[in-house]
Amino acid sequence: MDFFYQQKNIKYLYFLVAIVYVIGLFIPLMANDSAQHATMAMRMYLSDNFFELLKGPNPYLDKPHMHFWLSAISFKLFGLHEWAYRIPALLFTILGAYSIYQLTGKLYSKSVAHFGSLIFLTSQSIILANHDVRTDAVLTGATIFAIWQLFEYVSTKKLVPIILGAIGMGISFSTKGFYGVGIICFAIFSHIVYTKKFNVIFSYKVLIGLVAFFLSITPVVYAYYVQFGMDGVNFILWSQNVERITATGFKQNSPDYFFFFHSLLWTFLPWAFLMYYGLYYQIKKLIVNKFKPVQGIELLTIGGVLITLIIISFSKFKLPHYLNPLLALLAVFTAGVLYNLQKDNQQKTLKIFLGVVYFMVLVLTIAVILILCCTFNTPSILIIVFSTILLLIVLINLIQKEDFSKKIVVNSVLLMVFVNVVLNSYFYPELLQYQGGIKLANIVNQNDTINVKDIFFYENDYSWPLDFYTQRNTPHITKEELKNVDNDVWIVIRNIPLEKIKKEGFIIKEKHRVDHFRVTRLSLKFLNPKTRESKLGSAYLLKIASKKDTE
Repeated sequence: MDFFYQQKNIKYLYFLVAIVYVIGLFIPLMANDSAQHATMAMRMYLSDNFFELLKGPNPYLDKPHMHFWLSAISFKLFGLHEWAYRIPALLFTILGAYSIYQLTGKLYSKSVAHFGSLIFLTSQSIILANHDVRTDAVLTGATIFAIWQLFEYVSTKKLVPIILGAIGMGISFSTKGFYGVGIICFAIFSHIVYTKKFNVIFSYKVLIGLVAFFLSITPVVYAYYVQFGMDGVNFILWSQNVERITATGFKQNSPDYFFFFHSLLWTFLPWAFLMYYGLYYQIKKLIVNKFKPVQGIELLTIGGVLITLIIISFSKFKLPHYLNPLLALLAVFTAGVLYNLQKDNQQKTLKIFLGVVYFMVLVLTIAVILILCCTFNTPSILIIVFSTILLLIVLINLIQKEDFSKKIVVNSVLLMVFVNVVLNSYFYPELLQYQGGIKLANIVNQNDTINVKDIFFYENDYSWPLDFYTQRNTPHITKEELKNVDNDVWIVIRNIPLEKIKKEGFIIKEKHRVDHFRVTRLSLKFLNPKTRESKLGSAYLLKIASKKDTE
């Protein structure tokens, strides 16, 4: 039963991982950011205007255009579907996994190259980023691709890699500004310093690379100029980075300087403990070797990650998904940790981490069983049978006799497949039905008496899922405008009490109410069916009488 441990059968692990990602393509869109970004890309597609970014009715300055362009192009190719929105993210994740495979093999050994890509693909935050799609998947894939190609340039001094690396860096910039560019530069700079290959900097090829980079960012810079003038250009080239660090224009959300370090425990699940030990182990070897280049030790990943972490830890605005581009480097690094522990015959240490994997199997299996039995509706027979088969595969592989490093990787990969098949096929689809916007969209789409063109958001209310699933950028209507409509209209309220609408003197001719919950703020009371009702809010679709009916 050592099936998955044979090199020729590694493809079957990728196949199981692919099942997780394919199921994730069809999960309903999650509010706020994912559904918001999908709706913004939908506006581009519907209006055929690729230069202006709008968030609802308002100009959107915060993020560059690349993610939205790619999603809008996907809509043009495949139509307005949630899976079409996710296709670019998936493609860049595949590009990232391949780049990691190549980089791991060259920094460490071909024997652990697949470890790097599998560690990346089964990191919890990377899986999440491919169904709760924001800018991070494209950013991550482009960033690690650029690092791989620029590493190739430093190693070979060939022209093509530096051009490809510059284009990758340009895509990274065009997705989230200079954040990805910073990670790329920190990683390559650390590698050059460690290997003392300073001569690669003083070459005409670097100038060609810079030209390729600036040409690749030109479309985004021009789009900012078209929509915002020179203020937009100044924002993307300078102000955005300062605002992120100082939280200017953002609500300061975390004064914790160690926020990113402990967030890695879940974003890099199940590999975080091994990675943290590896930092100690590898840095110790660097010091012992007096930072001299030796096989199995590198500074590209450690330098890129630690420099970035230190800088962003001083930011006053922090979110866990900012770590995603670093997870690609950490996947390479963690594969290298396994390589070095095996090479150094650290069997006791490897056995300890295998014990950690056993513990995670126990804890996460209990968590999955509780999710299946104690949260939402009874799972389908197909989900139960498939989940049981996956769990049996996990348990059988736990008792196989194989070297510890392979057992750590194989069992961790199988565990994350088991957990995320349940999350993607059962938990998230059930959870996201509590987004009021999705239920209201279903009512609109299934009711022939409701004309979608007569629907408005009242005042400042909004619902991105409603927009996407009705395939329309719903306009807003003010109180004064609503008082003077000539025909009956429908309004959506989610954050406004129904009583307030009644007090304003509006006549409600028809009412549809659905439960609503902000699913990004899960709590035990919500997950418990017995106490869920206390955490639910309401969203309404109201038919408001026209002016002539109220006179």
